[in-house]
Amino acid sequence: MTMSLGDVRPVGEQLRAWRQRRRLSQLELASEADVSTRHLSFVETGRSKPSREMVLRLAEHLQVPLRDRNLLLVAAGYAPIYTETAMEEPRMDAVRTALRRILKGHEPYPAVVVDRFWNLVDANDAARLFMEGVSPELLEPPVNVLRLSMHPDGMARAILNLAEWRAHMIDRVRRHVALTADAALADLYRELRDYPVAEPAAEPAPPPAGGEVCVPLRLRLEDGRRLSFFTTIATFGTPVDITVAELAIESFYPADEETGAFLRERAGW
Repeated sequence: MTMSLGDVRPVGEQLRAWRQRRRLSQLELASEADVSTRHLSFVETGRSKPSREMVLRLAEHLQVPLRDRNLLLVAAGYAPIYTETAMEEPRMDAVRTALRRILKGHEPYPAVVVDRFWNLVDANDAARLFMEGVSPELLEPPVNVLRLSMHPDGMARAILNLAEWRAHMIDRVRRHVALTADAALADLYRELRDYPVAEPAAEPAPPPAGGEVCVPLRLRLEDGRRLSFFTTIATFGTPVDITVAELAIESFYPADEETGAFLRERAGW
């Protein structure tokens, strides 16, 4: 689990836990990181203190999140090197500008920016479609887009293929928990998993159709109109700031011409 900087295990123990989480043997990790198996064994058991460069090299090959790389460095006796900058800070101006351009450029289709907990950071005007008719409590900051979509008082009431979409999203969160070992994210996963499956708008989930390339999000609006979307996820390349590394842009695209036409008409295009 992710810990605070004031409560860290020995670096060797942490590295071993990450290696086991990635299901790598010492031989496999040593080969990938170009170190000897003997040295890696000594590091994991505490018989050898790794250099700062060794900690970062192993963390890179283990795909350790940046905030946890700081924990590894501190546990090894080195200063953390990855900053965590609030989005409103001046040094994040370029990042905020880039995000707004991406969101605006995706219109008239919905797009959102979320953090590592799927809390809403920003959204374009088209994304307001997903917030219509949901309980006001779910729109109080911080808005969590997973709660918004799967809570019985949220979008779940309008999702036609709720069972299919819910299974897809919960599995996605489960995989993120496995990747990051984040305790707070694990709590969110359990909360989402335990939501009652009350789906008055839903239809029986069919097996994947042969012509589909991804799981769609199918909605029924209050006027009976039906929309269908597929999504893509984008992240920043080579980030060295924790906040930036944990941002993701989810873009929604129309999965049929009827949905595209509705969104263009809604935006006045």
